[in-house]
Amino acid sequence: MDTRQINDALNRTFKEEEHRLVFWNDPEREFEEVLPALALDGVRVLRLDEMGALEVKIRIEREDPEGRYLLYSPAEEPDYEDDWLLDIRLYSRAFRADRASIILDELGLDAQSMRQHIAERRKFFDSKERLQKLKALVARTDTATDLDRKMIAVITRADQPELFNIIRTLFQHYVENPEEIDLDAEPAAWEQMVKFDLDEPFWRMVKTEFGYDDESPTLKKLLLRLFVTDFAHHLKTETGAPGSLQNLVLPSARKANAVVCLAQWRDSSSKGRGYDLLSERVAAIIKLEDCLHGMGLNQLAPVMTFEAVERRIASDLRDYVRNTAATINVEEARDIATRRQAGHWASLPAGGNVAGDAGVPRQALHAVYNALVSAAEFYSLRNQYAQGFEFAGAASMYRAYEEELFRFDQLYRQFCEAADLAESKGWSILKPLRDEIEACYVNWYLPKLALSWGKFVDPQGNTALLKNWQIERIPNQYRFYEQQVKPRLEEAENRKTYVIISDAFRYEAAQELTAALNGKYRFEAELSSQLGVLPSYTALGMGSLLPHNKLSYTAGGDVQVGDRPTNTLEQRHEIMQSVSGLACKGDDLMKMKKEEGREFVAGKKVIYIYHNVVDAIGDSASTEDKTFDGVRHAINELADLTAYVINSLNGNHVIITADHGFLFAETAPGETEKSKLEQKPAGTILAKKRYLIGQKLPNHEAVWHGKTRETAGVTGDVEMEFWIPKGANRFHFVGGARFIHGGAMLQEIVAPVITVRHVKGKTAKLTKTKTVSVQPLGVNHRITTHQHRFELLQTEPVSDRVKPVTLKIAVFEGNDPVTNIETVTFDSASDRLDDRKKWVTLVLQNRQYNKAAVYKLVLQDIETGIEQSVPVIIDRAFSDDF
Repeated sequence: MDTRQINDALNRTFKEEEHRLVFWNDPEREFEEVLPALALDGVRVLRLDEMGALEVKIRIEREDPEGRYLLYSPAEEPDYEDDWLLDIRLYSRAFRADRASIILDELGLDAQSMRQHIAERRKFFDSKERLQKLKALVARTDTATDLDRKMIAVITRADQPELFNIIRTLFQHYVENPEEIDLDAEPAAWEQMVKFDLDEPFWRMVKTEFGYDDESPTLKKLLLRLFVTDFAHHLKTETGAPGSLQNLVLPSARKANAVVCLAQWRDSSSKGRGYDLLSERVAAIIKLEDCLHGMGLNQLAPVMTFEAVERRIASDLRDYVRNTAATINVEEARDIATRRQAGHWASLPAGGNVAGDAGVPRQALHAVYNALVSAAEFYSLRNQYAQGFEFAGAASMYRAYEEELFRFDQLYRQFCEAADLAESKGWSILKPLRDEIEACYVNWYLPKLALSWGKFVDPQGNTALLKNWQIERIPNQYRFYEQQVKPRLEEAENRKTYVIISDAFRYEAAQELTAALNGKYRFEAELSSQLGVLPSYTALGMGSLLPHNKLSYTAGGDVQVGDRPTNTLEQRHEIMQSVSGLACKGDDLMKMKKEEGREFVAGKKVIYIYHNVVDAIGDSASTEDKTFDGVRHAINELADLTAYVINSLNGNHVIITADHGFLFAETAPGETEKSKLEQKPAGTILAKKRYLIGQKLPNHEAVWHGKTRETAGVTGDVEMEFWIPKGANRFHFVGGARFIHGGAMLQEIVAPVITVRHVKGKTAKLTKTKTVSVQPLGVNHRITTHQHRFELLQTEPVSDRVKPVTLKIAVFEGNDPVTNIETVTFDSASDRLDDRKKWVTLVLQNRQYNKAAVYKLVLQDIETGIEQSVPVIIDRAFSDDF
């Protein structure tokens, strides 16, 4: 120890710690020669071997009671009964100049007994960098164990000097090179711990916290025991871990700490990836796949330890949906799926970005659970109509489709969409269920729907819709401008209306879009429908939506409005100019900046915006297999386009509609879906897969024969007739065969109309969206055992404007969790309170707690980080610790 270090240590004692009197006993007289060289500002040095005790007392207590003195003695401290300066020594500060004492002083530790411990750790203190890092962690009252733990934290580079954090950080060193994980080799940080004699203190701490005791402990053995103990704890079996793993389970008294440690590890944003890699390695070592034989969904459902368990749960839930399809309990399936999606292996980060997470198929797993919930809901809906679709008339069946039957098509699309995503990630787990859903949709739903609806369409039937294409209280599509747009424009001089027409955007997708728009602030969307024209194809549908007094055909089959052609955007724009309007493409409009867009629509009363995604993808043989991708893109783009109109163009009134819908199934049609026609009938002008139009067409038993005068309000010199196949059939399979439209199926002719208003003023606040509120039930929460169940209530049902919330839930002491962290999603749309209750079981870290202290149950929104908390008392009996 050089003069400078001693000088610095003494100055720190006098100035920073503000001590007036400091005793320095130097029995070996090692530093006697240093005294003259000391530079202590305002401090006098008194040698106790040169002054009598009485003289010293008079000097420092009477003559100079404010002065600062260093009292040096080249001898040991005298015994109490022989110490004439004992009263002064008791209120002053002792100083040592040996290296351990200097370090003790620099660390600010109170207990002089720590000098020996520091001396034994002298290798650690050879580095000033390590000393400075340790200094930032040390508290004055630290014990030898505390100091060892904090030294280990410095060596392992743990961000907190807490044992669980240290262990997770230590294991993280194994995955610094994910391609070369070797659990039999010790990481460099462990080698340093051994070098600095910190390995034995570490194992003592591990034994205390986890009960792990081994004659030759290793990190690998500890890792195996931590994972197996967590696995065994969550298994719902009588024996806990399978027999082959029983010897790896930690003692009962310390199981809770393993559970809490691993739960916090999985929750760690910085170390979660390391958990994934090591859990995979552990699963291979313990031959986990063999251990799972014979275990069912209920036994495994609470387990979050291994990805292999997640895969098994997904497979078992798939089998549950398949095997109970006729009596499916949707809520049970949804509860399991949402719990797993909120858990470690199937959760998606905010925004869905899983970059850098390629080792775990989280997107695929999340999609699998989405598909399983859609399948469960599909089967449940099927079970409601197990006897088929029987309705009193066309109007009641049409409204049933508006209100509920559309869900068959929507759920089928959502299932296929999720299954496609899973399969694109290499997951074929859904294939058997996918085949069954496909068969149910294609061989049960579509034929039965077609048969029931066909009774009302058939011109030979009692109601004969083809002879009178009207449904009570349902507007016809060819009166769209007259009924939907014109009245709005006539309300006031400055009224302006935007009409977005999306090609082949069918009703079930519009329902999903409506919900999305109602989730936007100051947007209010309402969905209705209109009876589409027949045949339900683009030219006739688009023409019928334009402002017109007369809709007609040319001899060549082109649709006209007031003798004007309507096929191209430019031709539609000319027609719109007659009503102070314009026509444009949605893509072109979205490219315009705000001011450019406002200038573009200035002075116009009605703006028709054309959007084409679904039809562009579906109506091509090369891309029709991407039809449902097209629907998803269309929903997103239409939401963006509507927001642009309202927010950038100051649009207050937007109508979203379509020219027609479509039919689509993933299965290619067979010969049974083909309406046999030897040749086109005389008079045919235009022939497509799903319809043909012409003049003076004959009747045919395989088709429905109608007139556009009845089904589309067409007038003029050319009276156009049509044939459409019965039900969902096609005339031929040329080109794409799975995406079709033109016929009379409900999916094709229930044309959506979404009316979107921009809400202003005081009522705007009613359109604000929020997440559901969740409250812990009960008062005076008291934890008396190693695990505790909290009952949580979702206070309101989920709706368009009340969104689900996913919460991280744990009990905290200050900023540190003392339990495992559970992630739970609250997404119930039920009006029943009991349906909106959930139980969360938290495992308490096994340690001492102060029952007079107040801990807190914290519910943290994972999206916003916003927390709510309630006080918790932890009052565990002493016997519970052993």
